[in-house]
Amino acid sequence: MAQFRYIVDDVDASVTFYKEHLGFELITQYGPAMAILRKNDLDLWVAGPPASASKPMPDGSQPVAGGWSRIVVTVDDLVATVDALRTAGVAFRNDIVEGPGGQQILCADPSGNVVELFQPQ
Repeated sequence: MAQFRYIVDDVDASVTFYKEHLGFELITQYGPAMAILRKNDLDLWVAGPPASASKPMPDGSQPVAGGWSRIVVTVDDLVATVDALRTAGVAFRNDIVEGPGGQQILCADPSGNVVELFQPQ
Protein backbone atom coordinates (compact mmCIF):
# COMPACT_ATOMS: atom_id res chain seq x y z
CA MET A 1 0.00 0.00 0.00
CA ALA A 2 1.27 3.46 -0.91
CA GLN A 3 0.54 6.56 1.12
CA PHE A 4 0.63 10.06 -0.29
CA ARG A 5 -0.08 13.40 1.39
CA TYR A 6 -1.43 16.54 -0.21
CA ILE A 7 -1.52 19.90 1.53
CA VAL A 8 -5.02 21.30 0.88
CA ASP A 9 -6.91 24.52 1.54
CA ASP A 10 -10.13 22.82 2.63
CA VAL A 11 -10.33 19.23 3.85
CA ASP A 12 -14.12 18.93 3.36
CA ALA A 13 -13.93 20.15 -0.25
CA SER A 14 -11.06 17.73 -0.92
CA VAL A 15 -12.93 14.77 0.58
CA THR A 16 -15.95 15.58 -1.58
CA PHE A 17 -13.79 15.89 -4.73
CA TYR A 18 -11.92 12.63 -4.28
CA LYS A 19 -15.01 10.66 -3.24
CA GLU A 20 -17.51 11.99 -5.78
CA HIS A 21 -15.27 12.47 -8.80
CA LEU A 22 -12.48 9.91 -8.47
CA GLY A 23 -14.06 7.06 -6.50
CA PHE A 24 -12.03 7.25 -3.29
CA GLU A 25 -13.47 5.94 -0.01
CA LEU A 26 -13.23 8.06 3.16
CA ILE A 27 -11.41 6.02 5.82
CA THR A 28 -11.30 8.62 8.58
CA GLN A 29 -11.48 12.37 9.05
CA TYR A 30 -10.05 14.50 11.83
CA GLY A 31 -12.30 17.55 11.51
CA PRO A 32 -10.90 20.36 9.35
CA ALA A 33 -7.30 19.25 9.95
CA MET A 34 -6.94 16.00 8.00
CA ALA A 35 -8.66 13.10 6.28
CA ILE A 36 -7.49 9.75 4.95
CA LEU A 37 -9.04 8.43 1.74
CA ARG A 38 -8.39 5.15 -0.05
CA LYS A 39 -8.59 3.89 -3.63
CA ASN A 40 -7.25 0.42 -4.30
CA ASP A 41 -3.73 0.31 -2.83
CA LEU A 42 -3.36 4.08 -2.37
CA ASP A 43 -4.06 5.96 0.83
CA LEU A 44 -4.34 9.70 0.23
CA TRP A 45 -3.91 11.94 3.24
CA VAL A 46 -5.30 15.44 2.78
CA ALA A 47 -3.94 17.91 5.34
CA GLY A 48 -5.63 21.27 5.87
CA PRO A 49 -4.31 24.46 7.53
CA PRO A 50 -4.74 23.14 11.12
CA ALA A 51 -2.71 19.96 10.40
CA SER A 52 0.83 19.51 11.66
CA ALA A 53 1.94 18.91 8.05
CA SER A 54 0.90 22.49 7.22
CA LYS A 55 3.02 24.15 9.90
CA PRO A 56 5.93 26.38 8.79
CA MET A 57 9.39 24.84 8.42
CA PRO A 58 12.30 26.00 10.63
CA ASP A 59 13.51 28.26 7.80
CA GLY A 60 10.09 29.95 7.65
CA SER A 61 8.92 28.35 4.39
CA GLN A 62 5.26 27.38 4.40
CA PRO A 63 3.91 24.13 2.89
CA VAL A 64 1.34 25.04 0.24
CA ALA A 65 -0.94 23.19 -2.16
CA GLY A 66 -0.68 22.93 -5.91
CA GLY A 67 2.73 21.77 -7.17
CA TRP A 68 3.48 19.37 -10.04
CA SER A 69 4.01 16.18 -8.06
CA ARG A 70 0.91 14.06 -8.37
CA ILE A 71 -0.95 10.87 -7.78
CA VAL A 72 -1.96 8.83 -10.81
CA VAL A 73 -5.49 7.45 -11.01
CA THR A 74 -5.95 4.80 -13.69
CA VAL A 75 -9.30 4.93 -15.49
CA ASP A 76 -10.96 2.62 -18.02
CA ASP A 77 -12.34 5.34 -20.32
CA LEU A 78 -10.35 8.56 -20.20
CA VAL A 79 -12.56 10.52 -22.60
CA ALA A 80 -15.75 9.69 -20.68
CA THR A 81 -14.06 10.49 -17.36
CA VAL A 82 -12.82 13.85 -18.63
CA ASP A 83 -16.25 14.71 -20.05
CA ALA A 84 -17.92 13.93 -16.72
CA LEU A 85 -15.36 15.92 -14.74
CA ARG A 86 -15.58 18.94 -17.08
CA THR A 87 -19.38 18.85 -16.74
CA ALA A 88 -18.90 18.90 -12.97
CA GLY A 89 -16.66 21.97 -13.26
CA VAL A 90 -13.31 20.29 -12.53
CA ALA A 91 -10.31 22.31 -13.79
CA PHE A 92 -7.74 20.78 -16.13
CA ARG A 93 -4.14 21.89 -16.73
CA ASN A 94 -3.90 20.42 -20.23
CA ASP A 95 -5.68 18.33 -22.83
CA ILE A 96 -5.34 14.57 -23.27
CA VAL A 97 -1.86 13.60 -24.44
CA GLU A 98 -0.61 10.24 -25.65
CA GLY A 99 2.65 8.64 -24.56
CA PRO A 100 4.30 5.26 -24.93
CA GLY A 101 2.10 3.59 -22.30
CA GLY A 102 -1.25 5.22 -22.88
CA GLN A 103 -3.09 8.51 -22.58
CA GLN A 104 -3.12 11.02 -19.73
CA ILE A 105 -4.48 14.36 -18.64
CA LEU A 106 -3.90 16.50 -15.57
CA CYS A 107 -6.78 17.84 -13.51
CA ALA A 108 -6.67 19.86 -10.30
CA ASP A 109 -8.35 19.17 -6.99
CA PRO A 110 -10.10 22.06 -5.18
CA SER A 111 -6.75 23.22 -3.73
CA GLY A 112 -4.88 23.10 -7.05
CA ASN A 113 -3.06 19.80 -6.40
CA VAL A 114 -2.50 17.85 -9.60
CA VAL A 115 -4.13 14.49 -10.28
CA GLU A 116 -3.06 12.59 -13.36
CA LEU A 117 -5.84 10.56 -14.97
CA PHE A 118 -4.28 7.74 -16.98
CA GLN A 119 -5.70 5.19 -19.39
CA PRO A 120 -3.20 2.46 -20.31
CA GLN A 121 -2.99 1.17 -23.88
